[in-house]
Amino acid sequence: MEEKDKKVALKIFYDGKWKEVTFEELCLSNNLAQEALVTLLVKKKMIEPKELLQQMEEIRKNRYRTSEGGKE
Repeated sequence: MEEKDKKVALKIFYDGKWKEVTFEELCLSNNLAQEALVTLLVKKKMIEPKELLQQMEEIRKNRYRTSEGGKE
């Protein structure tokens, strides 16, 4: 993707400079943070991976719609 095609999600002031953060960078950062958090929770035995998957499935069923526009 070319520089001009990137869409800016937000601008932050960091280290004395303004930085533009793209939607792609924001998404990757979010994924990294989630993976780190889940890894720590599993390592500290605060959650079981199976428990996380079950909760994700429950949330998906209750909050997200299918491509046809209705709930499953």
